[in-house]
Amino acid sequence: MSGMFGAIDTARSGLGVYRQWLDAVGDNIANMNDVRRTTDAAFQARYLTAEPTQGGGVHIGGVVFGNAEGKVVNDPTHPLADANGNVRYPDIDLGEQMVNLMIAQRGYQANLSVVDRVKDAYEQALQLGK
Repeated sequence: MSGMFGAIDTARSGLGVYRQWLDAVGDNIANMNDVRRTTDAAFQARYLTAEPTQGGGVHIGGVVFGNAEGKVVNDPTHPLADANGNVRYPDIDLGEQMVNLMIAQRGYQANLSVVDRVKDAYEQALQLGK
């Protein structure tokens, strides 16, 4: 039985990591069109790093932030434009974020499937004892 509980613990840790990854990607996408003055830093995309744990499973090992420089765009009609008509946008690629979103979603689903399978095996094992 400890093998089944170990599988649940490992999958649970994976669920947590993928959920946090989904949150980070969602934040990045939601803020990719944030406009700032050229004197301010651009929104910095958040990227998570995962590390293995001692007893099996994973945890968030750290956070890496994107470039605060962003990209300067000429938009003289924007209310935040500087004297030269420039504003600062985050340097976030939607295509890259969508790929990260799909990977994180599939990883989450895979770990959830493991929990379901182990739960079913545990329930069947309990039925054998009846």
